Amino acid sequence: MIFQPVLNPWLIAAIGLPLVALTVYCLVKAPAARGRMLWALRLVLVLACCALLLRPGIPGGTSQTLATDTDIVLVVDTTASIVAEDWAGDQPRLDGVRADVQSIIDEYPGARFALVTFDADAELRMPLTTDTTALASAMEVLRPEVTAQSQGSSVGIASALVSETLQSAAETSPDRSRMVFYFGDGEQTAATEPESFAASAEYTDGGSVLGYGTAEGGPMKDTSLGDSGGSYIQYQGADALSVIDEATLQTIADELGIPYQHRTADAAIDLPEAPTTTTNYAESGEVGNVIELYWIAAALMMLLLAVELAVATARVARLRGLTVRAGGDV
Repeated sequence: MIFQPVLNPWLIAAIGLPLVALTVYCLVKAPAARGRMLWALRLVLVLACCALLLRPGIPGGTSQTLATDTDIVLVVDTTASIVAEDWAGDQPRLDGVRADVQSIIDEYPGARFALVTFDADAELRMPLTTDTTALASAMEVLRPEVTAQSQGSSVGIASALVSETLQSAAETSPDRSRMVFYFGDGEQTAATEPESFAASAEYTDGGSVLGYGTAEGGPMKDTSLGDSGGSYIQYQGADALSVIDEATLQTIADELGIPYQHRTADAAIDLPEAPTTTTNYAESGEVGNVIELYWIAAALMMLLLAVELAVATARVARLRGLTVRAGGDV
């Protein structure tokens, strides 16, 4: 028998033992056989509730698992241009980034993911982890920088942080491979030259630079504090347009030693295989499943609660009958 309690076992004991003691006491003190029967059923109800909280099960069944022994660093542009509306027609580019990140999560099960974002500064939003739920949540709440605070950004500002993250992963887990996925439009708005990602190349075994946007460009919503979100960033009296710079993105790809691909909503993302030397399709990778038994306790509880409801209904009907009879006698 296997138990997977939904609460701390000590908490279950603290709640359950007093209730068991109370029902046993009432069972012993019940004056009639019918009363003892009801309290016996209530004791079973309490025990069933405790069993439900302990979530019992038995070993059984197996499933084949796939583990990707790879560390993946996601580098996401969060400048104002990432919400330029030229994805799938007039949707924000960030929608495409989110969809592609989910595809990457699905493609590399068991991998560890780190999330780096950049605008005026680079930030490690999430260190390497296998918690893909946390990654998906981080992407869902990801928002671009506040427009009023934007003073220009460099497409390579995250280079040092990416190199540091990869180097740390290589030193702590040298047997794992490393991949980098860069998401951006290549638009350099800082006055300086973009920083190089070349230092990360020696730690990078695969990945891709993914470009978002169009040559025609897309307008960008103003994300300033207090803004309603309905207005667009203006330039010389018209909506400012963000245009993809594929040459810059190709340069980043060359520095990292990985391919570049332009992303559009009507084309599936082309993801490379995880490095074959570190991808484990181990035939021994079977994990035992648990056949859940909590449903038996739940069904028994429902049955006993139905009995309690029937008894309570009968008692209410009896009391109403006595009340009517007493009123008639008066």
